[in-house]
Formats: sequence, C-alpha cells, structure tokens
Amino acid sequence: MLRRQAMKLMGSVALLTGLGSAAVADMPAPLDNAGDVKIALVRYLSTGDFFQSYLSGVETQAAAIGLDLRVFDSRQDAALQADMVDQAIALGVDGIIIQHGLTESMKDAAQRAVDAGISVVAFDVNVENEAIPQIEQSDYLLGKLALEQALADHGNAFTAGYVYVPGIAPLDRRDVAWEEVRAANPDITEAAVFGTLDNPIANSVANQARSVLQANPNISVVFAPYDEFAKGVKIAVDEAGMTDDVDIYSADVSTADISAMREPGSAWVATVATNPSVVGEVSVRALALLLTGEDPGASVVVPPTLITQDFLNEQDIRNMDDLGAKMPQFQHADVAMADWMPLPVR
Repeated sequence: MLRRQAMKLMGSVALLTGLGSAAVADMPAPLDNAGDVKIALVRYLSTGDFFQSYLSGVETQAAAIGLDLRVFDSRQDAALQADMVDQAIALGVDGIIIQHGLTESMKDAAQRAVDAGISVVAFDVNVENEAIPQIEQSDYLLGKLALEQALADHGNAFTAGYVYVPGIAPLDRRDVAWEEVRAANPDITEAAVFGTLDNPIANSVANQARSVLQANPNISVVFAPYDEFAKGVKIAVDEAGMTDDVDIYSADVSTADISAMREPGSAWVATVATNPSVVGEVSVRALALLLTGEDPGASVVVPPTLITQDFLNEQDIRNMDDLGAKMPQFQHADVAMADWMPLPVR
C-alpha cells in the first residue's frame, strides 16, 4: 500500500514538473485510476550499466504515469523467466514488459499472458506473437553503423574477431549486419567467433578474448556488438599490450563505456547506441498505449546514433548527461507518444 501511494505521489510530481502537461484526470481509462494499474517487468539480462539504465527508464516512466511496477529478475535463467511471467499473471498484473530472453522459453509464456487478458510488450526478444509489439533499438542499424565505421577506418580488407552469442534476438539482428558486410567485402577475414553471457559477462568474455588474441595476433578489428562484450575484449587487448594494433567496434553506451573509450590509447574506438533509459521509457509508454486500447504498432523502434572516440574527446564528453547535451536524441525519443502521456522529470 505504501509503495502504491508513493508511486501515485511520484506520478503526480512528474505530471506537475515534467515535460508532460496532461493531468491524471485527462488520461484515458484505465490510466485515469493509474495507481490501481499494475505492470511487471520480467527481465532475462540485468548485468551491466545498460540494463541498470534501462531499468531506471522503466521506473521513472512508470512513476510519471502512476503505474504500480513490479520487477522480476531471472538473471539469465530461461526457465525461471518463464515462471516469472506466470507469477506476474498470478499477481493479476494488467501489463507485462518482457525484457530479453530466448524465443523458445518465452513464446508460450507470453501467449499465456495474452490469453489471460494481459497487455504485453517485448523488448529485444522475439516471442513470435502478432498481439505483442516489439520494442527495439533497430539492432540491425546498431551493427551496420558500427561496421561502416570499421570499413571507413580500415578499408575493406582486414582480419577480424567477432563476439557473438546466437539465440538472443538483438544479437541475432546485429549478426545480419555482420554477415551482409562480410558478403559484400570478401577480403575481410573472420579469424575467430567467440562469446558468452556467463556472469560476469565482461570478465568471461575477457577470458575467451585472451586466448583468441594469442592464437590470432594479426586481428586488427574486433566487432563486439554489446558493450559488456567490448569491455571484455578491451581488458584482454590491454593486458596483451595490443592497444595500438586492435580497434574495437561495439553497440550500446553508458557513462562507464564513455570513460573506457576515452582512456589514453583506448582500443575501443566507436559504438552505436540509444540512451537505454529512453528505451526503458519507450517500453512503458508502448505498454500504456496498449492498456488504453491504442495501437503502438507492431514494431516500436528507437533510432540509434554513431558515437566515436574522437567525438567524445573533441566534445570533452564524460558521462551520459554530457552526451545528452551534445546529442539531443539521447534525452528523449518521440516514440510511442500520445497527447495525454506524462513524461518523467528531466
């Protein structure tokens, strides 16, 4: 009860002082009595700055609307994540955000939620359900823009390492870009493919990258399209004394990533990203639209932006706030919006 009252208060404050101007009474049903509307975030991945920022966006947007949010964290346990969807159903939630996961484990669980009359959206997991909007960062473009920068820096003939774990929807979509670039540039040599989601992810990837770099000292480019992958590769490159020989191209960004990219001589030269907090906000807004009977669309896409090490250094960007000031698209995405939709305090 205290939690619900607190969230009502936070939502009211956001309505009064945030970017939104609608009053609670102006919101459509059932959000006009939003404190009684319960939603759940059911997470598969949660390790790393990206996912903490995404969660923050979910929390602040839910509070701005006045939703009662419950968070379930399966910590990369696919069976547990499916069970947590069932737990959310049993709690009588009105809406569910499924965040990452495996298609084979989440497909049936998502359908059970829909069958129970619950509104569902999915972020970066393909649940193969036309009733469930897909929230994404245009993962194909995340990969494509990073690889275009690699081609600009190294030409179309280089030896590459590739960090990839199949079966994860955003990584699979980024893999399409990698395969297209390789097909269009046959002089790119894929020397090694490696990757793991074992916690802690960065350290686990670093362990693999050490062996890969030792066995393939001619690698000059590593495509690591997830920032925890890039962190791991950077650890191994630094330890091997190869910072002048290897360039890392990644996806996603955080304050910690910015710091790592700006270290003197850092091998991490570019990433392509959206603001994960904004993506979290968009996920909640898309669910809110569903709850009111509006259609956010089958695919809700937050467009990404290329961020280079040179840009960070030239603009003296030290954190996500600085990045947002230099790149306005990092402060807000005009996606899944409605006239009545209150936004979080900035």
